Amino acid sequence: MLGVEGSDAGDVSEDNEASTPGASHADDGDEAAGASAADVAGAAGTDTHAGADADDGEDVTASAGAGAQDAAEAGGDGGAVSETEAEIAAQRELRARIEQRKAEKEGPIESGAKLSGKAADLLAAVRAVESGEKAGTAYFDSSPPEPRRAAPVAAPPVRARVAEPATTVPAEALDGARAVLAKGGAPEALAPQVAELLGESAGEALAEDPWRLLSVPGVRPEQADGFARALLGAEATPGDERRTSALVTWVLERAALQGHTALEAAALRAALAERTVPDPEEAVQQAVADGTVLVFQEGVEEDESVTVLLGLDRYAMAEESLADGLARLVRTGPSDVWEGGELVRAAGAHGLVVHTGGEAARAEPVELAESARAMGLRTAVAVHGENGVRRLGPDAGAVTVADLLSGAAGPGRDEDGAFALDLLVVLDAPQLDVETAAMLVESMPDGSRLVLGGDPGVLGGAGAGRVFADVLTARVCPQVASRRPDPGPIGELVSGIGVGELNQVEAPGKEVVIVPVRDAGEAVHRTVQLVADSVPRAIGVPTEQTQVITVGHGGSAGTRALNAALKQRLNPGAGRFAGFDPGDRVAYAHSLGRTVLGTVVNAGPDGLHLDCEGTRTVVPRERVESALRHGWAITAHQAAAMRWPAVVVVLPGDAAQALSRPWVYTAFGRAERHLSVVHGVDQALPRAVAEQAGAERTTRLRTLLEGLLAEPAPPPPGGAE
Repeated sequence: MLGVEGSDAGDVSEDNEASTPGASHADDGDEAAGASAADVAGAAGTDTHAGADADDGEDVTASAGAGAQDAAEAGGDGGAVSETEAEIAAQRELRARIEQRKAEKEGPIESGAKLSGKAADLLAAVRAVESGEKAGTAYFDSSPPEPRRAAPVAAPPVRARVAEPATTVPAEALDGARAVLAKGGAPEALAPQVAELLGESAGEALAEDPWRLLSVPGVRPEQADGFARALLGAEATPGDERRTSALVTWVLERAALQGHTALEAAALRAALAERTVPDPEEAVQQAVADGTVLVFQEGVEEDESVTVLLGLDRYAMAEESLADGLARLVRTGPSDVWEGGELVRAAGAHGLVVHTGGEAARAEPVELAESARAMGLRTAVAVHGENGVRRLGPDAGAVTVADLLSGAAGPGRDEDGAFALDLLVVLDAPQLDVETAAMLVESMPDGSRLVLGGDPGVLGGAGAGRVFADVLTARVCPQVASRRPDPGPIGELVSGIGVGELNQVEAPGKEVVIVPVRDAGEAVHRTVQLVADSVPRAIGVPTEQTQVITVGHGGSAGTRALNAALKQRLNPGAGRFAGFDPGDRVAYAHSLGRTVLGTVVNAGPDGLHLDCEGTRTVVPRERVESALRHGWAITAHQAAAMRWPAVVVVLPGDAAQALSRPWVYTAFGRAERHLSVVHGVDQALPRAVAEQAGAERTTRLRTLLEGLLAEPAPPPPGGAE
C-alpha cells in the first residue's frame, strides 16, 4: 500500500461524484498547438526511455512547416543582440576552442568525410510525426497499409535546440530546392532548411541524393523513401548506398536523443534491418569507410571481451574533450587544507568533487560556495533552470547553466576566454548532456575547482550522455554523499523508492494522497478536480502552484488530453494567439533539455510574451508552434530539476509499461508539501519500483576518464623487470 488509505483521498477530493469516463474523451483529440515531438524509437536495441517521454505526432507536412519556421528564426527583434544569439555565439566560440584543443593533441580523432547536412540540425524543434506511421517496408510495397497507432509507451521526443539566427539563403538556392521538393511531392515549406543545409546547389544536390532530405528536422525514413521514389522511380531501392548512409546517421542521431553517445555495432545493424536495409553489415562498413561514423573499441582484447561501438564525430569530440577537461581539473587542482565538513575539506584539496543527495542536500554545496566567497574566492553557483534559481533564493546568487555559458549572467570571462572563477558549483548535474558539460569544463581555468552536485536517482537529462553517472562510476575524484535526508512523509516515501521499496507512510497532514481510478477518462476527470478545487481547498496550495506530471504527451491521459481539460476548466478561451490565451500556463522548450514553465502575458509583433518564474521571456512567433505547449501538465523528464508546492502524478492504466524506478522517483520527488497520485496502474507501480531500475545509456566517458586518470602500476620490488 502506498501513502495514505483511499478514505483519506476522499478528504482531499471531497466531491466524490460519479466519474464520467466519456467526459474527457472529447478532449483526447484536441491537440494543443505545438504539443508534439518526433518519434525517436527507431533504433532497435536502444533505450526508448532514457531521453524523454512518449508522444504522438503528425504528418510530414505539419512537422516540415514547424521545422522550416525554426530554421528561419532570427533570434529576437530588431538590431539588439538577443539572449538566444548571445548563447549561440558563446557556444560557437567554445566549440571552436574544443576543436582547436583536439587538433593540438597527439592522435586526433579521425572524423572522416563530412556528414551530409548538419547533424546538429536534426535536434531542432519540430512538430512530430505519428509514432505509428507506416513501417519501413511500406514504401516499397505496391499498396501501403493503413497507418496504425502505436501503443502508448514512453518514447523520447525531439526537443528543441536553440535555433540559430537565420542566414541569408540565395534566392536561386531556394527556387532550386522548391522545384525539387515539389517534384517529389514534399512540402515546399522545407525549402529554406534544405537550402541552408545543402548550400547554393541545394536543388541539384537533393535531386542527386533524395535521401539527404532525411537530414531535415522532423523528416522520417518513410517520408524520405517516398520522396526518393517520386524522383528516382525504380532506382530507389532499399539497398541504395545513399539511403543506407542517411539511415546510419539518422539512427545514431535518434539514439543520441535517447542518451547514447554511441551504439554497439549489433544494435545499429538491427536498426538498419528494421528499415529494410538488405545488408546491414555492408551498410555499416561503408559508413565507416566514408567517415560517416567512427569506430571505438571498449574492453580488453586479451580477454576477448571487446565491444565495438559506433558513433558520430560530434559526440565523440565532445566526450573526449569533456574527459580531457575533467582530467585537467583533477591534475591542476589545488591542495589546500580547508577547515569544515567533508565537502568543504574535499573541495579545498581537489579540483573536481562530486556531491550526491536529495533536495535538502542542495544546501551543502551552496554553503560551500558561501564559505569560499568569505575566503575571497571568485565563486558561482549554477543550476539547470529558473525553477532552481527560485528555490535557492536570492541570497545564493545562483544562475542557470545556459546563462552562465552565454554570459547573460555570472562572473564573465577572463582574457583567455575562461570563466573568471576559482570555484564553480553546478547543481542538477544529472541533467547535463555531454556537449553542454564539455563547454562548461572547457571554460574552467587551470587550478580552479568544480563541484558537481545532484541526485543520482533522478531521470537523466535530454541529449546524449550520462555525465554525472559516468563521473561517479569512474571514481576519479572524491565523492561526498550527503547525510541530510529530505524531510516529511514525501521525503520518506521518495527515499524508499530510491532503494526499490514502495512503502506506506504516515501522512497526518495529507501530505501524500492516493486517488484510485478505473480508466483514463476518470483519471483526467479526477486530475482536473484535484487541481482546480480539492488541493487548493483542503491543502491550501493554490492552483498556480500545483503541477500535474504524467508519463507522456500522447494517449488518453497524456499531457495533451490533460492540458485540454485543464485549460477548459481553469482558463477557457479560443486560443487567439496561435492556440494560446493570456493566463495560459505553458511549457517552453527553450533549448534541448531545458523546459521553462511560464504564463502567457500577451502577444506582440515580436512573439508571445511569457512570465517565467518572474522573468519576462519572449517566444518569437516563428517558434511558438514548435517550441511551446500548454504546461499545466508536463512529463517527468520535463519536470526533472524542478519542484512545486503541490504535485499531482497521473498514472493511467496504459502507462504501466512505461514506468521505472527512476521515473517514479523523479515524479514523486517533485512535490514539496503535497503529493496526490491518481493511481490506475494497480500492481505495476510497486513492481516498477522494485524491478525496473531504468534503461542504461551507452557512453564512453567513464572509460575515457579511467584511461586518462588511471594510477600507474607500482614498480616491481627491487626494480626487477
